[in-house]
Amino acid sequence: MPQAKALIVRGPSCSKNSRHKKKVEQDVGRTTSIGRWGTPLALAATISFVATPGPTQNVAVPGTPNFPVEDQPSLNFYGLPGLVDMPSAQPMPNGQLAVGISSFGGQTRTTLSFQFSPRISASFRYIGIQDWNDNGFGTYRDRSFDVRFLLSKETKRWPAITVGLQDFAGTGIYAGEYIVASKNFAQPLGLPGRMTVSAGLGWGRLGSSGSIGSISDRPSFDPGDTGGELSTDQWFRGDFAPFGGIEWQVNERFGLKLEYSSDAYEPETSRGVFERDSRINFGAEYQINRDVRLGAYYLYGSEFGVNAQIQFNPRYAPTPLTIAGPRPVIVRPSRESNPAAWSTGWADSQSAPATIRGAMAPELEEDGIRINALSVSAHTAELRIVNTRFGSDSIAIGRTARAMARVLPASVETFRITLVRSDLSVSTTTIQRRDLETLEYQPNAAGLLLARTGFDEASPDLPGAYVPDDLYPRFSWFVGPYLSPSYFDPDEPVRADAGIRASFKYNFAPGWEVSGEARQRIVGNVDDGRLSDSVLPRVRTNAVLYAQEGETTLENLYVSRVWKPADDVYARVTAGYLESMFGGVSTELLWKPVDSRLAIGAEANYVQQRDFDQLLGFQDYDVATGHLSAYYQFDGGYTGQVDVGRYLAGDVGATFTLSREFNNGWKVGGFFTLTDVSSEEFGEGSFDKGINLTIPISWFTGQPSTRSVSTTIRPVQRDGGARLSVPGRLYETVREGHRLNVSNDWSQVWE
Repeated sequence: MPQAKALIVRGPSCSKNSRHKKKVEQDVGRTTSIGRWGTPLALAATISFVATPGPTQNVAVPGTPNFPVEDQPSLNFYGLPGLVDMPSAQPMPNGQLAVGISSFGGQTRTTLSFQFSPRISASFRYIGIQDWNDNGFGTYRDRSFDVRFLLSKETKRWPAITVGLQDFAGTGIYAGEYIVASKNFAQPLGLPGRMTVSAGLGWGRLGSSGSIGSISDRPSFDPGDTGGELSTDQWFRGDFAPFGGIEWQVNERFGLKLEYSSDAYEPETSRGVFERDSRINFGAEYQINRDVRLGAYYLYGSEFGVNAQIQFNPRYAPTPLTIAGPRPVIVRPSRESNPAAWSTGWADSQSAPATIRGAMAPELEEDGIRINALSVSAHTAELRIVNTRFGSDSIAIGRTARAMARVLPASVETFRITLVRSDLSVSTTTIQRRDLETLEYQPNAAGLLLARTGFDEASPDLPGAYVPDDLYPRFSWFVGPYLSPSYFDPDEPVRADAGIRASFKYNFAPGWEVSGEARQRIVGNVDDGRLSDSVLPRVRTNAVLYAQEGETTLENLYVSRVWKPADDVYARVTAGYLESMFGGVSTELLWKPVDSRLAIGAEANYVQQRDFDQLLGFQDYDVATGHLSAYYQFDGGYTGQVDVGRYLAGDVGATFTLSREFNNGWKVGGFFTLTDVSSEEFGEGSFDKGINLTIPISWFTGQPSTRSVSTTIRPVQRDGGARLSVPGRLYETVREGHRLNVSNDWSQVWE
């Protein structure tokens, strides 16, 4: 190793350390969204690794609203921005989630609402009406969807105006449409606090009392309808009536409401559910904290009611993130002051990659970053890494670049950092070392660095790279509790099984994985649900039979392989017991360039239905299923997806999905599926639809993590439009490490 004895990159001086400390203190409070799954170098004989971690920092959430939240409207009994029972025009803050639980007159409503964009919000509602005693119902239960659109925002002179569709695709019990205006007044008539005045016109339920006119004819409510289809033939038709009211927020805690209702409650009063003696409703509300508001009311001259409102924004975590501060970038000596440090003779040593990796790995492992491969030359180094801790890959990239600057000889100018996910190299980020050295403490350092950073396709392999011997085989396992809920049974709104699960994962070679999970049910009542009445092949509606016969079950057991046939093409093959109800073979191919918003995928499966005991046997039913899929990422975190193909029951059609993802990993979306199965064949609900939620674990814990929990809420689970559940589908794995997702989080690259 000629000249290697002179190759020493100096550590930071005292002034540099104090500068670093000052920067970390300034960084406290910087926006950071966390939610998921250098050093002196002497290449003579050994490397001396003497790095110390940066201080621990609590990353607060700037922009978190202080209490009270003036732009956070209160909710009505439908879980929507409104008065008591009537809506208002105010939107919730962008991205807000709200849960409303209300009860009066034998009626209970639970509503989940989401402000999908600054102007559009959507809601899903589940209700129970006691003493219905009609059409075979004792307690009538129903699901419904709402959508609202803000036509114009409130200004100093003009009110906000919103148009809404209520229960627009259900059986129609709460079906109604409205247009409403709301205006806020600060300290009206010299009174303390603020006042919101709302007035509007309603149709359907909201036009059934005090009508002042009519538009065309409106179909009547039929409780025997299977529901689920868009009721376009009744939107803004029939009688319309005025409604309105006043909300007075006396102080930051206490509020009063008074309204004139235009809902006659004809279905309920005609069945004796409750008596309606007045159009006037009023009540009082108390804001317990920023998220929770409680209210008590007197409604329709005969009933007392209560309403619990919970609002929160996924962007603002309840627990501030706590992470260790990053180490500073080591600035190289100039060529003039230390020409020996810039020597390239070290690159001739065959042991250089292993030595560099040995010096760099401990620092990165402290940050939850694993080195998969390293290729280094006199002027360029490529490091392939797996981020196991940070929900934001930009943090992992930034910390890897810092480690490279601390360890690599001064002659190495170009850093190439390749993200590896599930043994797939998904993208390569190219950073110039001089940019790290000069931009670290500059205003808008992240933006300046992004403008000089390149994002490229990652080649399937890194020829000639040093690969650590301890990468394979890898084995991991987990034992813990599980909870498996089942929603909206006609007899029980929520059923659930709970028990113990044990899972393992074994990676024996690059791209290869063997995984499995077994469960032991301890308690539960899913097996008491109703048996299927489906006329289609019962690919999902036999869940009760699976629960009845499966105490100790094999949830899945499969072997899979993933690889890259080309730089922007990804492939997967999975075989075994793929999910609790089906086993077989699944294949997938995905085209997704690193800088493209568009991705195209194809999936083909041949599966057979598993025995109800969910052990090793199969039933007679088998099916070939698969889809062609298109994915597109819009600005603002919105992603659209269309899947066209054949489903488990043999029906053919398409699924349409639109979701919104926040930088911290929260994701909220909705989907619906239309196939060649008629609404009569499908049964209750008419077609498959639902809501997807993904919540990062770190949002609750305040600790960095790549883990998240996901759930799908369906109004009803039927057999039409049912898709195979395959572990490890490629799109989500791949796109998270691509340019758009990484650059969206780039503000955290210096964290």
